[in-house]
Amino acid sequence: MEYAENILETIGNTPLVKMNALVKDVDALVLAKYETFNPGNSVKDRMALKMIEDAESDGRLQPGGTIIEGTSGNTGMGLALAAVVKGYKLICVMADKQSKEKMDILRAVGAKVMVCPTNVDPEDPRSYYSVSKRLSEETPNSWYVNQYDNPSNTLAHYESTGPEIWEQTDGKVTHFIVGVGTGGTISGVGKYLKEKNPNVKIWGVDTYGSVFKKYHETGIFDENEIYPYITEGIGEDILPKNVDFSVIDGFTKVTDKDAAIYTQKLAREEGMFLGNSAGAAIKGLLQLKKEFKPEDVVVILFHDHGSRYVGKMFNDDWMKERGFVEEEAYTASDLIKAHEDKQLVTVKTEELVSHAIERIRKFQISQIPVVDSEGFVGSVDESALFTAFLDDKNLADTPIKEIMNPPFPIVEKNTSLDEISGLIKKGNSAVLVNLGNNKHHIITKYDVISHIK
Repeated sequence: MEYAENILETIGNTPLVKMNALVKDVDALVLAKYETFNPGNSVKDRMALKMIEDAESDGRLQPGGTIIEGTSGNTGMGLALAAVVKGYKLICVMADKQSKEKMDILRAVGAKVMVCPTNVDPEDPRSYYSVSKRLSEETPNSWYVNQYDNPSNTLAHYESTGPEIWEQTDGKVTHFIVGVGTGGTISGVGKYLKEKNPNVKIWGVDTYGSVFKKYHETGIFDENEIYPYITEGIGEDILPKNVDFSVIDGFTKVTDKDAAIYTQKLAREEGMFLGNSAGAAIKGLLQLKKEFKPEDVVVILFHDHGSRYVGKMFNDDWMKERGFVEEEAYTASDLIKAHEDKQLVTVKTEELVSHAIERIRKFQISQIPVVDSEGFVGSVDESALFTAFLDDKNLADTPIKEIMNPPFPIVEKNTSLDEISGLIKKGNSAVLVNLGNNKHHIITKYDVISHIK
């Protein structure tokens, strides 16, 4: 018979899975190291067990002790499994941006969960870093894991994840790409692969609001780069000791929106029901596609399972509330729907400035096309009128033709939002839409902004 003595013996030896739909434009073989096959459904099972075993062996963790750790959820799950099997208590300290599913899962396996505010400095006594340390000092017979600075984190991946990737690719791996949080995965795998082949490129995926990319490129820890972000599991506002920048060739940053959208895409286009950091990782890979050649073997590591995000990235209402939906291909027709029933307000060349000002006030508009018997010949807007008025206080009785600007560009109903945005960016305060039958409507800057997500 073949069986594991306990659940901890099933950690590791996760499969490599070829990616297809999302990487069809990538000129290389892309393989996903699929870490959700671990019993805790994440890559963190590896380092959680390693950190506990190393702490047991050197006496930091005593029988019947309490394990204390600040976690985004996945390390907590790995620690919880080991705690159950080995007979320890576990306290997990989490930031409030983490999904409710992660908190509920940890409680389901016996962990005590404490929630701390996200938007505070690491040194703030309310931060999950500070609360974890304080609890470890106050709790008898406890051990503070400190995954960020614990060298067993990196060692776990040097001893298991790296060798697995090398063996599974028959030594042909050329690039390794992964989201970076504590730094253990990228540093351990990167160190192992570069020892086997120094030409293997190691790329980290970072998020906006995190310090990794700039620090790697400049050596500057820029506090101005630190601000709240939504993406879970990657990025930091500190420099964990486990991040070995010497084995990392570069970073690419991914927005919260792209990470969320590509988390959904992985499920809907690849059948890969994965977590938020996986969406960031695959978008990061696509941003790096110019780095790859046809003969390359690119391995991307996916950290955790999508079940921990069903109330967030896999919830359409949550996505819409944050503007995390793919932009629709808006056209000129879409941009005028809110006011297409209203008549286009114009002013004639021979009318006076006072007439234009009166219409701006009456219709609460900012710009007016100027017409004559031949059609559109010019335009005026409130800023031009204001400037002209400062130059000449008797402007009111001046004919419009003497102060008007060039006419607004005219586009067709199917003209794209991007093209219209480009016209306005070039200095046009508005654009006219040809509706046919000698009818036109106006698109303003506000119309464009209201359709940009």
